[in-house]
Amino acid sequence: MKIVKSYLLTAACVVSLAFSAGAFIHANAAQPAEPAAPAVAGQPVDLTYAADKALPAVVHIRYVQNAKTRTVEVETNPFGDFFDPFGFFGNPGQGNGRRQQQVQTPKKEASGSGVIISSDGYIVTNNHVVDGADELTVTLNDNREFSATIVGTDKTTDLALIKVSAKDLPALPIGDSDKLKVGEWVLAVGNPFNLNSTVTAGIVSAKARSLGANGVESFIQTDAAINQGNSGGALVNTRGELVGINAMLYSQTGSYAGYGFAIPTTIMNKVVADIKQYGQVQRALLGIMGVDAHKWIDSQKAQNKEVDLGVNEGVYVDKVDPDGAAADAGLEDGDVITSIDNKKVTKMAELQEYMATKRPGDKISITYVHKKKTKTSTITLKNAQGNTGVVKQADLDVLGANFREITDEQKEHLKIGYGVEVIKINNGALKTAGITRGFIIQKVNDETVKSIDDIQKLVKEASTSKDPVLYIQGVYPTGKKAYFAVPLEESK
Repeated sequence: MKIVKSYLLTAACVVSLAFSAGAFIHANAAQPAEPAAPAVAGQPVDLTYAADKALPAVVHIRYVQNAKTRTVEVETNPFGDFFDPFGFFGNPGQGNGRRQQQVQTPKKEASGSGVIISSDGYIVTNNHVVDGADELTVTLNDNREFSATIVGTDKTTDLALIKVSAKDLPALPIGDSDKLKVGEWVLAVGNPFNLNSTVTAGIVSAKARSLGANGVESFIQTDAAINQGNSGGALVNTRGELVGINAMLYSQTGSYAGYGFAIPTTIMNKVVADIKQYGQVQRALLGIMGVDAHKWIDSQKAQNKEVDLGVNEGVYVDKVDPDGAAADAGLEDGDVITSIDNKKVTKMAELQEYMATKRPGDKISITYVHKKKTKTSTITLKNAQGNTGVVKQADLDVLGANFREITDEQKEHLKIGYGVEVIKINNGALKTAGITRGFIIQKVNDETVKSIDDIQKLVKEASTSKDPVLYIQGVYPTGKKAYFAVPLEESK
């Protein structure tokens, strides 16, 4: 579990050694539960029904990252480990050489939780529960075990979709987190400290909480006990419906201290739908940088400045991207967004949560205050690249080349410590940019490249960014250095 430190702990793994919400629920998805009888004011709430529904659908996830060998560059001391307390041999850092050394990273094991959301084996969990895993083992409440594959992940929301090959699994019905009310009873179901099938109870303490831990967040805050290993588990209402994915706890010790945070199903539904349909999240952007209006007002008052925006709640627009959707609709720096599609917006987290249900190309009605006057505009949302198309993650084959890590002989000959050689050029982005066989890639977008996996990662990141270009630095076999800009957009 992530800890927010004083700690934010992602209900994370115990280690040893914005989107369309309704689109996700279809024929394979769990259907809403029969509504429970309303609680009588002043009477105890019976949570046994919700626990019975949730326990079979919450799974234990075991994560394994195998030991790996990698090559690192180290300085060599000509005197080895010779002890020189009086410095007779000068600065030991001078005159030292460099050599390659293989080191082995230890095997890592961790555990977390997940929620079965459809009977055909789809499971939602946190990205940090599965990130970097070589093996994932899912154990059901009835002790059945399955190997899981990662369908897709979204670091921005800290969500992941994994799948096991099974049928007729006990899926948890998906509820509407928008309908949750502060003070409502909820259950947190998961596997804290490897204690399988643990249920804790509490209330919804707050909604649309922002902690600055993820790129997009609008957490449900609860005082149901959440600890390490609860990450990816279920937050369940009294009707036995999934309303959130437990993700973080706030603590000064690393253990539960009364504050737990869950990702609402309004965000989860869209992430899951996009991963299943497109392979990755299609994120709609307004094209602004903003902050809670009341926080901006407080910051100005702290500087003894007079403030009168004409409104005290909403999202203060600090900066408008000139190429973004908001600029097209006429928004300017200093405006305050107060509602979207007639839904009141009082803070940035609420705006993020609503945007997380939209895709590029969707139209929204936005109401904002401009120089103390209320205006309403219709905005067509865009993706990070400034258009309304589907953004797809490029793979290594978009480059049209074959690669291999350079040899020790090449390192010695060219006096370099790392790089990946282009050993074959086919039709693709590299050929178009003028890169030829034999060129050694050392950096891409200012990131060091030591392996083919490094290139793969950087291609994926760049292909979905605002600027889908690889800026490649490297060296030819002759020792001549070169620099290339390799656009990916046309090749996608």
